Amino acid sequence: MLGEEMRDLRRKGPFAILSRMRRVLTGVLVAAFLGISCRPQITYDYSKEPDPRKTGFVIGVNDVLAIDVWKNQDLSGRHIVRPDGNITMPIIGDVRAAGMTPAELREVLAKKLSRFLRDEAPVVTVTVAEVNSYRINVVGKVERPGVYTPKDFVSVLDAIALAGGFSRFAETDKIIVIRRDPDGQQRKIPFYYSEVVAGRHLEMNITLLGGDTVVVP
Repeated sequence: MLGEEMRDLRRKGPFAILSRMRRVLTGVLVAAFLGISCRPQITYDYSKEPDPRKTGFVIGVNDVLAIDVWKNQDLSGRHIVRPDGNITMPIIGDVRAAGMTPAELREVLAKKLSRFLRDEAPVVTVTVAEVNSYRINVVGKVERPGVYTPKDFVSVLDAIALAGGFSRFAETDKIIVIRRDPDGQQRKIPFYYSEVVAGRHLEMNITLLGGDTVVVP
């Protein structure tokens, strides 16, 4: 068909060929314009979102802590962070653990224990033996919606992969992350899958916080 069209244009002369080239070029420009205009407008400021990979792990409810007090086995042991965010230590009683990093909790415990261990300053080590508080919800049009408890921080793309990827008819450029702020307010963070997989706006592939919900409509 293309060969016949070219022979016909040659018979009609150079003006016919030029007219055909103009129509083709116009079509290409219109297609390019439509492709650009269909891309989503990114207005959300993703830089304001915290990155837990940089701030360090924050202890949460149901995490298991291994606390070691040097030269004092009676004060050492494993503790599960209760729903109220506390653990109970011998001698000092309840101590708030949820919302602290292991280093911050270590300083608190050392200060409290120093009131009872007067012979020498207590040397305390706090490690997270089991991570159970980092829970991510993935709902909507994915293969396996549900609650996931990964052992390491995950991004939005990681969470979608954990849920088995998109199911049929998923609207991949209407994904949102629902995040609850410390004051209890919820907000929506947009995620445009086509932009990320194309290598554009990679900043929107944020690292999820415990309690985040990824919604795939």
